Amino acid sequence: MEQNFRKGLRDGMPICLGYLSVSFTFGLLGVGMGLSWWQATFISLTNVTSAGQFAGLTIMMEAGSLMEMVISQFFINLRYLLMSISLTQKVDERFRGIFRWCLAMGVTDEIFAVAMSQQKPVSRRYFSGLFLTPYLGWGFGTLLGALLGEVVPAGVAEVFGIAIYGMFLAIIIPKATESRPVLSVVLVAALLSCVICYAPFIRLSSGLSITLCAVVAAAYGAWRHPILAVEDAEGDEAEKREVRHA
Repeated sequence: MEQNFRKGLRDGMPICLGYLSVSFTFGLLGVGMGLSWWQATFISLTNVTSAGQFAGLTIMMEAGSLMEMVISQFFINLRYLLMSISLTQKVDERFRGIFRWCLAMGVTDEIFAVAMSQQKPVSRRYFSGLFLTPYLGWGFGTLLGALLGEVVPAGVAEVFGIAIYGMFLAIIIPKATESRPVLSVVLVAALLSCVICYAPFIRLSSGLSITLCAVVAAAYGAWRHPILAVEDAEGDEAEKREVRHA
């Protein structure tokens, strides 16, 4: 059990380093918009959603309505619902009940990608370690950015925001190079994302576009590369080998 927890901590360390830079930018922006250092840090510790926090901060500073906040956060974070449903098929039998409630906050894009890439079922101790280091990095980065908000130039702060994209590519590319089905799903999602972004007649929020790309790419993967079909084929082949051996 302790070994699973330590492995989760190690696997979460690269995500932690990536979150440091992005949350540092959020801390800078939050203080620049009038929040105190503890308010910006509290938001990060209770949300852990980069796009949702940045969008929510803008609505707060522009005195937007509560309904506007609810709608924006719903669509921005809707993808986590899909990820959580998918992750329930990957966890082991002891990962249930109150543990799912407590650790549901740890479902982010990067943590989900690492958890789903594991060969064995995900245990609650492994997922706890996988979530703990990114969570601490997210909170500490926000605190550091908030405290140094008046010291770091704005141009440097904007550069930090790019790091999370490089980190996410580092998670996806190795799996895509190893598996053609994964590569095809990634390409479908990327192509659809480009269409939504550049087509002049399409106007969707970032959260809704991410959710749409995820659903379409996942449906394509299930249609073109069904796991059950592969398992059935392997089972039939094993049965044939047993018959020939007999």
